[in-house]
Amino acid sequence: MKRRRPLLALISANLLVLVALAFIYPHLMVSPGALKRGHTELTQDCFACHQPWRGAVSERCVTCHAVQDIGLRTTKGIPVTHKIPKTPFHQELVEQDCVACHSGHQRPKLTHRRLKPFSHALLRPVVSDRCEGCHKGPSDNLHRQNQSNCKTCHVQDHWKPTTFAHDKGFVLDRDHDTKCATCHTNDDYSRYTCYGCHEHTLEKMRKKHVKEGIADFENCVSCHRSARDEPKREGSHEGRKRH
Repeated sequence: MKRRRPLLALISANLLVLVALAFIYPHLMVSPGALKRGHTELTQDCFACHQPWRGAVSERCVTCHAVQDIGLRTTKGIPVTHKIPKTPFHQELVEQDCVACHSGHQRPKLTHRRLKPFSHALLRPVVSDRCEGCHKGPSDNLHRQNQSNCKTCHVQDHWKPTTFAHDKGFVLDRDHDTKCATCHTNDDYSRYTCYGCHEHTLEKMRKKHVKEGIADFENCVSCHRSARDEPKREGSHEGRKRH
């Protein structure tokens, strides 16, 4: 028992020091950092955002930030403008939990604790599918001609790597370097046609395949995976490389 007394005394002394420091330097011991620029006027009013024993709560956020105005107007009622057009999405969240993504403090660099990253699962499906409402679309040649939903090739959790891999269906060589709409009409990338080129006509292909005893010729890429290869059924060992 005697051995424990020095340890208890040391722990008690440390606790007293911590309590004293919390009263003497509350901005260093308790505060998670200076307030962000938009909240500096609340520096002396902690309870504008914090609730005793609970910390910052979303219920107090919306007393200044009306949900219906977020992304449209400031707390002063001034219209919000963006260089990149964005669609206000806070009104479409399935759960109004402000502190899950936001903090009014800058947080000290040494003890910075990252907030939970934004999850697209918080969005209602009708908004989640409209990527262009919040994101500026890529301007490269491939994406400029593709007006379909981004989710055709990309997933929301991470933009790269994309699920798109054209070579798995058909290899685009220099003779097939054409616009996407040549094969994918009406901006529908779930389907394709090989009759967008002048040398491919349904009647011509039908006669050629029937003559060779091939009745199933609607799904071209099931046999033709590349312009350089002889026709080859998927899973078969037939076919030879052209020289």
